[in-house]
Amino acid sequence: MFTYVLRRILQTIPVLIGVTLLVFSLMHLIPGDPAQIMAGESAPKEQVENIRERLGLNDPYPVQYWNYISGVLQGDLGNSVRTGRDVTNEIGVRFWVTVELAFYSMILSIFLGLIAGIVSATRQYSFSDVTLMIVALFGLSMPNFWLGLMLIQWFAIGMDVPSWIPFIENTAWFKPSGWGSFEQIVLPVITLGTGGAAIIARMTRSSMLEVIDQDYIRTARAKGAKERVVVYRHALKNALIPVVTVVGLQFGALLGGTVLTETVFAINGMGKLVIDAIQARDFPIVQGTVLVAALLFVLVNLLVDITYRYLNKRIDLN
Repeated sequence: MFTYVLRRILQTIPVLIGVTLLVFSLMHLIPGDPAQIMAGESAPKEQVENIRERLGLNDPYPVQYWNYISGVLQGDLGNSVRTGRDVTNEIGVRFWVTVELAFYSMILSIFLGLIAGIVSATRQYSFSDVTLMIVALFGLSMPNFWLGLMLIQWFAIGMDVPSWIPFIENTAWFKPSGWGSFEQIVLPVITLGTGGAAIIARMTRSSMLEVIDQDYIRTARAKGAKERVVVYRHALKNALIPVVTVVGLQFGALLGGTVLTETVFAINGMGKLVIDAIQARDFPIVQGTVLVAALLFVLVNLLVDITYRYLNKRIDLN
């Protein structure tokens, strides 16, 4: 196991270098001059040129990239072009907000997805199966930003409830922006969690249906095992391997894909940070944020592979 983990960590090095090279190249293709943005539209050319020289923007691209990589290897991600503050601190302030949002959303996705998938698989072609899969299809089809705006309209701004409906005066139960309190967390978590729950539900159903037809499941039932034991102890554990793959991919995607949700709900996370940095041509912030997101994605995939070994002892990771 240790050899496998070490080998996977070493394999991430060229991946991360490729990510930084790609982002570095794309950022230089975007129109706009960060030095001009810092100095202001009406700044004299001499001031703009001094800023470009100070930031090293006049150096050839290979030299700029080498300087950036040299700093990263020393733990220095550079300073923000807009604020002049350390990139590590800028990301650190927003990092845990995005991680919390992704984690809570993933918990909701797993909870709803597993329950829906198990119910659908154990009651194949029933009314509940068809209903749950239709709901899952809607969950896959709805864009996150649209769902977020609808949830804000319904449950944060509020709707006029007819007087004949008892006990409910309005539906403004949650806050439409920010992060921290329960009223601020619920809507963005639902927005991000529904799409993942739909994917997990469909994958759980498909995997469970394959496992339920296996001989060892029929043997367990023939020995008189309770249906709950057959489903949760024998079938579900063996059906979880493809589900774990989906969960890992979804969590990695959530860590790097909360941009729209954070923008809709005005959450100061890494997604909103990188959008603001792209608009301001803040190279160090964009490169640092993407590097952190790529590293997290690689680590999540490593944890998924280790989980395979726990679920199935026959899988050899060496």
